Amino acid sequence: MAIKRDTVKYVAELARIALSEKELEQFTGQLDRILEYVNKLKALDVAGLEPTSHVLEMKNVYREDEVRPSLPAEEVLKNAPDKQGNLFRVKKIIEAL
Repeated sequence: MAIKRDTVKYVAELARIALSEKELEQFTGQLDRILEYVNKLKALDVAGLEPTSHVLEMKNVYREDEVRPSLPAEEVLKNAPDKQGNLFRVKKIIEAL
């Protein structure tokens, strides 16, 4: 399945991406090779294969939660650019409706 230059241009316009003529040619070729590869994959017989999310067996590597003492507030706030009492002071980013 060959992808056409006009299709790449159309998709770029939908995505609001400005492409030069050179980039249009380059991406058309690259996308065409990708689609050729996908078509090769479609021809494979995958009946009987279980779906996987990763090719290697993975296991959870999280550590167990353990309660530990936290840093003192003075230590935590030592490098804060702005503080108020024992709290970080930050700019308001959500306005009330």
